[in-house]
Amino acid sequence: MFRGNHPTRVDEKGRLKVPAEFKRVIDERYSAQFYITSLDGKVAQVYPFEEWERIEQKLAALSTFNPAKKKFLERVNYYGQLVEMDGQGRLLIPQLLRDAAQIKGEVAVLGNLRYLEVRNLEAFRRQIEEQQFTPEDESTLDKLGI
Repeated sequence: MFRGNHPTRVDEKGRLKVPAEFKRVIDERYSAQFYITSLDGKVAQVYPFEEWERIEQKLAALSTFNPAKKKFLERVNYYGQLVEMDGQGRLLIPQLLRDAAQIKGEVAVLGNLRYLEVRNLEAFRRQIEEQQFTPEDESTLDKLGI
């Protein structure tokens, strides 16, 4: 499982150096292939390809005419690319997504259990400050038994 925030850098060529804490998990459980995508163009989602294939299998079972499936696929295909980790533990973030999400220089790399999120560090800090964790959020988690 991926957990925590391990800030790192995206170099001038758009390569993300995968933090050592996450690289260990990848080396133990996954291959060097990843699907990097986004639903909104603000956050890069980095899926080990094995995890992405699980999502694709579930989507394949849905009707071709399912509007949510179509909307989801349009977005993840628009931003998405299959990439391979290089020998130095770097992943090339797709140019379209780098530009949309302003992913350059210092970035936050967040563990999201089965995938990683990569965000512009300053924009993420602002979001955390502006979107407080509310009593409603606590109530929702309580109802889920968390």
